[in-house]
Amino acid sequence: MKLNIKKKLIAASLAGMTAFGAGAYASHADAAKADRECIAQVALLQSLAQGYFGGTITAGELRTMGDTGIGTFEGLNGEMIVLDGKVYQAFGDGRVAVCPDNTIIPFANVTFFDKDIAVKLNNIKDKAALEAALNAAVQEHGVNSFYMVKLPAEFSSILFRSEYGSHEPYPTLVDALKEKQTEFTEKNIKGTLVGLYCPNYMGELNSVGWHFHFISEDKKKGGHILELSLKDGTAYLDQTDKFTVMLHDEKKFHELNLAKDMRADIRSAEQDTKGKLAK
Repeated sequence: MKLNIKKKLIAASLAGMTAFGAGAYASHADAAKADRECIAQVALLQSLAQGYFGGTITAGELRTMGDTGIGTFEGLNGEMIVLDGKVYQAFGDGRVAVCPDNTIIPFANVTFFDKDIAVKLNNIKDKAALEAALNAAVQEHGVNSFYMVKLPAEFSSILFRSEYGSHEPYPTLVDALKEKQTEFTEKNIKGTLVGLYCPNYMGELNSVGWHFHFISEDKKKGGHILELSLKDGTAYLDQTDKFTVMLHDEKKFHELNLAKDMRADIRSAEQDTKGKLAK
């Protein structure tokens, strides 16, 4: 397992973890040279939970780090789905658009996707059943690896959310969602689930377990998945054993207390409908 820190505009060595400048991501031509066996993360979910919705990394730079993934945008302005090399933005009204390369990214996870493992799915009644099926594959192949998942399917039902953007001074993630979260239910809709699995030791850097986003086949609807069901399909997993995090070079980011326990807020933001968000 290789853990790297990539810190924008700062070159340093942190306890044996390598730091690189932003120039490493200056050109999309670099994508061809990129390590396909690496999960690249922008900032921390804990910084997002505390209300750091700014950033110094662009969508264009993100595309040099991976062609598949999830995240959000400056101001928490909607949900991100990265699929086939395009960065899609699902807005608070449910619309989806390809975002410009100069869009600022406060948090994301991406990789260059390879179909390492196929998981056949049948009669998936809810999100918990999907996670159980995927977890069986994780148990078989290695619980301490990272996994990106793609599931193209027709979903019998799916509940997903997005949110309208906030303005500075930013609230916490949960407070922003309480005010701005919007939810959508679709029946018999074709599309692709994109998600990330983080192992148990990642609790202070991200959310442990699975995190799913969705985009419809026509690329018109999408967001963060709260619930789902499907009759059948095949989920493809990309097993990855390297992890890189790129931190923001901004004063506000470095003023955060990233040791603060944000687990309750993160759990609520990941799972709860608007009426159940943490008090």
